Amino acid sequence: MFIQNFQRLYPSGYLDRLMKLLDQRLEPGADKNCIDRRIWDLFGEEWAIMFTDLSGFSRLAAEFGIIHFLQTIYESQRLFSRCIDDYDGVTIKMEGDSMLVLFRQPLKAVECAIDMQRAAKEYNRDKIEVEQILLCVGLGYGKILSIGEQDVFGAEVNAASKLGEDTAKAWEILVTESLAEYIRGRENVALQKIDFIPPGAKAAYQLIYER
Repeated sequence: MFIQNFQRLYPSGYLDRLMKLLDQRLEPGADKNCIDRRIWDLFGEEWAIMFTDLSGFSRLAAEFGIIHFLQTIYESQRLFSRCIDDYDGVTIKMEGDSMLVLFRQPLKAVECAIDMQRAAKEYNRDKIEVEQILLCVGLGYGKILSIGEQDVFGAEVNAASKLGEDTAKAWEILVTESLAEYIRGRENVALQKIDFIPPGAKAAYQLIYER
């Protein structure tokens, strides 16, 4: 009972503090720079951000119905949750066929993304085309605003979301420049620059790895 009550109260304390500071920011004559520093001091943290998406999912859901939609979501979450646990990821939210996951260590985010892709390929071996899971991943790294377990905000969050949900094709892992800095020179992986640069990032790359 104590743990359940704690889980209900703890995030609300974060949100309450943030709302009060935002209210102060709207007051006439407010020192917005000072308030912004306070917000970053309270909620600013460095994380690697992962956004996932399933290629062709909307088309298949429309064609094969809601049960197929739910089954694919269930199977993908069951499959990927093990990988996320293995690399110490924290799942913040799941919306439809997309997941937002945080990692303290950027290399663990990369390793997890590769492991998730390999797990999906293994899963698809004996599946017909319409039942296959085709994973797209976007990764970023940097200082973000983390509001308890409610949500996260920041330029790298937006960039990773744009890469994972809108830009990456099936089997692609796309990363921002900030995360790419932790990959360069590593064995068994390489970076290929892409033309698209998501808002909030300096550049973006496709991660090339042994499949």
